[in-house]
Amino acid sequence: MDINHILVIAMFLTFIALLFSGYPISFVLMGVAALFTLVGYLSDLYLDTTTGVSYMYVGMVVNRIYKLMDNWVLVAIPMFIFMGLMLDRSGIAEKMMSSMQNLFGKVRGGLAVTIALIGIILAASTGIIGASVVLLGLLAIPTMLKQGYDKSFAVGTVAASGTLGILIPPSIMLVLMADQLGLSVGDLFMGAVFPGLILGIMYVTYILVFSFLRPDKAPLSETRTPLSIGVVWDVLKSALPAVLLILAVLGSIFAGITTVTEASGVGALGAVILAVANRRLNFKVLKEVVSGTFNVTGYIFGIFIGATCFALVLRGLGGDELIEAALTGLPFGSYGVIFVILGAVFLLGFFLDWIEITLIILPLLSPVVGDLGIAVPDYGVIDQPVLIWFLVLVAVALQTSFLTPPVGFAIFYLRGVAPKEVQLIHIYKGVIPFIILQLIGLSIVIKWPQLVLWLPTVAYGN
Repeated sequence: MDINHILVIAMFLTFIALLFSGYPISFVLMGVAALFTLVGYLSDLYLDTTTGVSYMYVGMVVNRIYKLMDNWVLVAIPMFIFMGLMLDRSGIAEKMMSSMQNLFGKVRGGLAVTIALIGIILAASTGIIGASVVLLGLLAIPTMLKQGYDKSFAVGTVAASGTLGILIPPSIMLVLMADQLGLSVGDLFMGAVFPGLILGIMYVTYILVFSFLRPDKAPLSETRTPLSIGVVWDVLKSALPAVLLILAVLGSIFAGITTVTEASGVGALGAVILAVANRRLNFKVLKEVVSGTFNVTGYIFGIFIGATCFALVLRGLGGDELIEAALTGLPFGSYGVIFVILGAVFLLGFFLDWIEITLIILPLLSPVVGDLGIAVPDYGVIDQPVLIWFLVLVAVALQTSFLTPPVGFAIFYLRGVAPKEVQLIHIYKGVIPFIILQLIGLSIVIKWPQLVLWLPTVAYGN
C-alpha cells in the first residue's frame, strides 16, 4: 500500500472521528479537506511522492464551487423546500386526516392506515422529510394514543410514513443524485415511483395484518362514522388539492412539458395558492416559511461546498482508484458487488446524513457500477439504465437511514413533537418492523429492475 492509499484511509478515519466532535458537518468536510491538502503537500516535499493534491486543490476547488452555484438544476432544491414548508402550513393534511379517519373508522388499524396513506400523498407533494414527520406527529400521535394504540406501533407508523418523501418524487435526494452523476432528474423521478408506492403498500399491509393479529395494540375507534357517499365525497374533496398539485408538478415533468426546475416553481406557486384558499397564509406564515427555506437550503449548500472540497482532495489522493480496486477485487460477482455497496450504504446511514453519502460516496461508486456489466432491461430508450436502477436502490437503502439510530433524523424529529409519555425506546422499537419492510422492498427492486425502468420507457412512448 503506497502513501496515497494510506492518506485516503487516514482521511476517511479523520472525517468519521470528527463527526462526533459536534462541529457542523460542512465545516468538518472543509477542514479535513484543507488538512489533507497540507498533508499531501508535505508528503510531496519530504517523502518524495506525488499526491497531486497540492497542485490541483487551490485552483480547481474555486472552479468546482462556482459551477456548483451556477447549476440551474439545483434551483429546484429551494423551490421544493418552499413548497413542502408552505404545504405544511396550508391545512391540507388536517382535512385529509379528518375525512380519511371517517372512511377507515370501521377498519381495525384504520387510523394507522390513514396515516400511511397521508404519508404517501404528502411524499408525492412535498418531498421534505422534516415537514412530513413533524406534521404527522403533531396530528396523529395524540389521537392514536387517545384511541388506545400501542405507543411503539403508533410512533413507528408515523416515522416510517413520513420518510416516504425522500423516495417518492419530487424528492430533493433524487435531484442531488441525478445532478452528481449527470443523469436525467425526470428519469430518476419516474424510476422511483413504483418502488415508493410498493413501500407504501407494504406499510399498509403490515398495519392491517398487525392490527388483525394484535387487536389490543390497535383498537377500533369508539366514534365510528357509518360509511356513506358523503364520507367518500369528503375524502375526495380533501385529497383533491394535493392530487392536483402532484399532477401539476410530476405530470408536467413526466409529460415533458417542463423541466424539473420549472416544475418546482409551479409547485411552489401551487402551495401558496392552496394556503391562500384555506385562509392559512399571512405575513407571519410567509416569513416563517421563507426563513425556513433559507435555513434548510443554506444547510444543504454548506454541505455541498464542504463535500466538493472533500471529494476533490480525496480523488487527488487516489481515493477513487482505491475504492474501485477494492470492489472489483471482491470474489462475489457483479450482483455480489451491488450487495456489498448497498450494505455499506445501509451501515453508513447509521452515522452519516444522506447528503454526505450522496455527495461523497456515490461519485466514487458510479464508475464501478457502470463497469460491472449487469444486464437490466433498458428497452432501447433509457440512457445509462444500470445507473438509474442503482441510484433508486441506493435511495431505498438511504431511506432506512432516517429510521436507524444514532443519526436517524425521523427519530429526532418525532422525539421533538411526541407527547411526554412517548420515550425514545418506544420510537426505536416502533421503527424496527418498518426497517425490515424497507429491506424487503430493496430486495424486490434488486430482483426486478423493471419496476424502476418500465415507467421511463412508457413516458418516452416505447
